[in-house]
Amino acid sequence: MFIDNVPIGKNHKPFIIAEMSGNHNQSLERALEIVDAAAEAGAHALKLQTYTADTMTIKGALTIQDQASLWHGEELHTLYQKAYTPWEWHKPIFDRTKEHGMVAFSTPFDASAVDFLEELEVPAYKIASFENNDLPLLKKVASTGKPIIMSTGVATLSMIEDAVNTLRESGCENFVLLKCTSTYPATPENTNLLTIPHLQQMFDCSVGLSDHTMGIGAAIAAVALGAQVIEKHFTLRRADGGVDSAFSIEPHELKNLVIESERAFLAMGRIQYGVQEAEKNSLKFKRSIYAVKDIAIGEAFTHENTKVIRPGDGLPPKYYEMLLGKKSNKAIKSGTPLSFEVLL
Repeated sequence: MFIDNVPIGKNHKPFIIAEMSGNHNQSLERALEIVDAAAEAGAHALKLQTYTADTMTIKGALTIQDQASLWHGEELHTLYQKAYTPWEWHKPIFDRTKEHGMVAFSTPFDASAVDFLEELEVPAYKIASFENNDLPLLKKVASTGKPIIMSTGVATLSMIEDAVNTLRESGCENFVLLKCTSTYPATPENTNLLTIPHLQQMFDCSVGLSDHTMGIGAAIAAVALGAQVIEKHFTLRRADGGVDSAFSIEPHELKNLVIESERAFLAMGRIQYGVQEAEKNSLKFKRSIYAVKDIAIGEAFTHENTKVIRPGDGLPPKYYEMLLGKKSNKAIKSGTPLSFEVLL
């Protein structure tokens, strides 16, 4: 599949998405700096979230009581007012992203956001974990005919199946499923990357990781398990604060993610045994049987006058036991690789 002419699939290097989310801290200037930093780090895409507090919830619906939450004590409507990206910012952010040659797209959270993003001609859509059960929204997004990347957090296998069936039945032919653990931050212990190849097997689609762990280790491991898309929250500096800053990566980390994920992809290669072309010059460093003392005609080969050493110009070591006790048919100087021709 392709997103804005960028190929995604098992034969292509991982597609790295920098998720801005609320890390602009309500500053368009900072938002544009985030775009520039993501581009400099080598990210392939910049993603926004398209909602308002009123399209997400209503005032007084919920105050977060979880003591472990980054947002403990926040009223949900107020939190989304702090985090949302003003809709009038989308075009300048997308324009800046495109100037860098990156893909620009967003996560819509209701039908009005889809209509708005269609006006901006986004090349793809993201479905967030908490919306993967909103089948009417999935139908709306799928009806655009554009590729969809969907996170699978807080969803049973049956729920994911419902979502996938909805996408396919509504006209979406190209989609990616991202393994996601919807805790902020996630831990390595609850990330469960082995789900990634299982998702691919179950739904016969491209797969990846929406990663909320700290650092880039989980993302690199995901690539080794077949992840073709990696999404990470991104900020200029965690120290600047913001609703998502605590589990976002900084520019140097994003750059390392781009580099190391591609290395992991290239290193996967294929099942391979034997001597590769690149290894042929290293054959000399294999071990073989050498004379380590001068040996006279008729003298027996022993542990004292022969040894298995580098380089590999003599008999392979597997013949060493067979050689011991046999006699030489010629005088051999110390340092000579042995061959069958020296045997009586």
